[in-house]
Amino acid sequence: MKPPVFDYATPASLAEATDLLVRHAGDAKVLSGGQSLVPLLNMRLARPALLVDLARIADLDGVRADADGVAIGAMTRQRTVELSSEVRARHPLLHAGLQLIAHPQNRNQGTVGGSLAHADPAAELPALALALDATFDAVGPGGTRRIAAADFFLTYLTTALEAAEILTAVRFPMLPARTGWSIQEVARRHGDFALAGVVAIVGLAPAGAIASARLVLFGVGATPIRAAAAEALLVGGPADAASFGRAGARAAGDLEEPLTDVHASADYRRDLARVLVGRALAEAATRARGA
Repeated sequence: MKPPVFDYATPASLAEATDLLVRHAGDAKVLSGGQSLVPLLNMRLARPALLVDLARIADLDGVRADADGVAIGAMTRQRTVELSSEVRARHPLLHAGLQLIAHPQNRNQGTVGGSLAHADPAAELPALALALDATFDAVGPGGTRRIAAADFFLTYLTTALEAAEILTAVRFPMLPARTGWSIQEVARRHGDFALAGVVAIVGLAPAGAIASARLVLFGVGATPIRAAAAEALLVGGPADAASFGRAGARAAGDLEEPLTDVHASADYRRDLARVLVGRALAEAATRARGA
């Protein structure tokens, strides 16, 4: 299919872009890579009167490292982040997660900000942002603001961004010492969206007990889901298979109603979540021991 007719604008500044969004409220869409929006246009599931392309706006592209972590401009291509030596060194979890996104051809065009603002619940970047306590910088008519990942993803394909706000950057803090990580997912084919996935982060005390744990499930609900009750089961206990199994069962049991579609039933996704939590925790704990 072909997209419906629309106007196209390439503003040179954020102020110009936000002004366009205000003047065309409800009828404009931001284009920041197009790997999600263009297919929706072609299938006529999105019918904006105006596309506002951010490609010409300076300072929205790049990876900047500091003592606290990395800041990534919203228009930075996913492939650029994947190949960044700073990201590989400071954030191996983020590096590993990016390699699971679609295919290199898609990552060459798709942007970090585009994926996060699109907020597909089966995508890797939203789950990574939630697991890593990322923060989002946004600019709108009222100025700038910073949004925590825990407050950013509201429901399916919906974020806390206001209609005329533009995501400008995302900041990923570094993991502390003696912390390990894992990202696990099951997809029908390599590069497909995950039927279910898990991001696990485990911190170990000097004696080997679990000092901290973060579990985020994706592909099983309307947003990435923090498994807080399963995390609480882990903290203070041993980093062993029995603990990981209990956490997996709790995380899967707490899912309100996993998605059912032509690819997988809710029951299958729930069982996938249980198994993947155990696998991810085991791998994260192994990395933590060697950290």
